[in-house]
Amino acid sequence: MPGLLEGLKVVSMEHMEAIPAASVWLADWGAEVIKVEPLTGDMWRGTRRVRGTSTSVQLAGGSMQFAFEILNRNKKSLALDLKQEPGTEIAHKLIKGTDIFMSNYEASALTKLKMDYATLSQINPGLIYAFLSGYGRVGPLKDEGGYDRVAAWARAGFQYMLGEPGETPPMQRGGMMDRTIAPHAIAGVLAALWHREKTGEGQELEISLYHSAVWTIALDIEAAVIGRPMTKVARTEAQNPIWNFYRTKDDRWISLGMLRSDRYWSDFCKVIGKPELDKDLRFVDMNSRRENCVELIRILDELFATKTIEEWENTLKGYDFIYSRIQSPEEVVADPQALANDFFVDLHHPAGGVKTIATPVKFIQNPAEVRTSAPEIGQHNEEILLELGYSWEDIAQLKEKEVIL
Repeated sequence: MPGLLEGLKVVSMEHMEAIPAASVWLADWGAEVIKVEPLTGDMWRGTRRVRGTSTSVQLAGGSMQFAFEILNRNKKSLALDLKQEPGTEIAHKLIKGTDIFMSNYEASALTKLKMDYATLSQINPGLIYAFLSGYGRVGPLKDEGGYDRVAAWARAGFQYMLGEPGETPPMQRGGMMDRTIAPHAIAGVLAALWHREKTGEGQELEISLYHSAVWTIALDIEAAVIGRPMTKVARTEAQNPIWNFYRTKDDRWISLGMLRSDRYWSDFCKVIGKPELDKDLRFVDMNSRRENCVELIRILDELFATKTIEEWENTLKGYDFIYSRIQSPEEVVADPQALANDFFVDLHHPAGGVKTIATPVKFIQNPAEVRTSAPEIGQHNEEILLELGYSWEDIAQLKEKEVIL
């Protein structure tokens, strides 16, 4: 069955993670995504270790770089030198038949390479052009580099607001904010496509890591906007003690998520074997529990420490409680719930078969599909150039001049 976006053509001048994380969704959904790379390739190809872990996996038929693979499967690679005029000509010919252009290169680099919106919209007036930067195109930081660790995680307030008060700010996980922000770009280009469908007009979009991160942490930021800033709260002072997490006997943690605490409190007290807490005037309702949260959390800390995580799951199971064990990534990949919902799909790599994470939107009638592994640098050069009308002789000359690989 064809993918939902079959027939859509996307050209992406991308590197590292943010825009590749957006374009891979489109590719999984059936769009033709052409990854335009310099002759040296996307710099993410060369990453060999992330947080002390090797990203190269040895399979039966060779090695695979999984960090690059997950963001670049289902794509075609066109490797060319845009600093040479013939390389620019190739790119501009490609743009004529393209629906969407996406990039997270610096704006000055795109202008210098003649891949800016002003240039490309003259070639293709209906083009949807999505540009992602660290901080936006104007303002004092417009020319600053901004990986997600800096422009999103640090500057937008995430790192400040997470963790216990007074403790060292927590580290983010690799590329976490890039992949959080990528769907913002996807939503933008699909909205622009709908506008073009109605009007025939192209569209220029701007997304920044900084602004998207501010939106993602909007509750905290909006509170600051209206002059009622939120503060970090220690786990031992959580105002709703059953919207909190507790250490179990086997040194695991269980997270409780019962936001409307009055609804659950009476049954919860009975199930955990503490019915007397329900009648205790210190904890009788939400306001009382808020006022006496430190004492109640101390009681619950002692209680949860008496059973293992599995024992607590068996105790709470079957009731209308909201809770979960805090899982490791190794537990997630074996989680029956994740497996039942097809979180992981087969990737047929030249080096061997492996599992990879499916994109999280499931289309029932036209499901997404991982069709191909990530391309080698310039793997589709000849195929793309032949489609653009270049002859084999032209291709040979372009290779000789090192315009393409």
